[in-house]
Amino acid sequence: MLMLLVITVSVIGLGGCRTAPIRDLDARPIPPGATLPQVSKAIQGAGNSLGWAMQETGPGMIVGTIVLRDHMAKVEIPFSTSSYSIRYSSSTNLKYNDEKQTIHSNYNSWIANLDNQIRANLSML
Repeated sequence: MLMLLVITVSVIGLGGCRTAPIRDLDARPIPPGATLPQVSKAIQGAGNSLGWAMQETGPGMIVGTIVLRDHMAKVEIPFSTSSYSIRYSSSTNLKYNDEKQTIHSNYNSWIANLDNQIRANLSML
């Protein structure tokens, strides 16, 4: 019984340490006819609805930051009326490896969720 408990704890512990290549999303399409303010609002609304702090730092650039417990991820989201991208900027406590360009696999899930919500918001324009 003790051995089973040790194995279970080990598997759970190792499962929480997964890393994966950083997944940047480039040139995601925007529906035709959208204005720059509409795109900005759709991106910021998507991030805010998922707990991201979104800040427009200039025309066509939003910086998104998410903090979960003691983990933080920051992305840059350049956008235009035709496309947007989501690119890794920085992180804390996510096992980021600059040389290998890897990060905790949860990061990629957060980015996929953000992208899905942005696409949903843009589809309503």
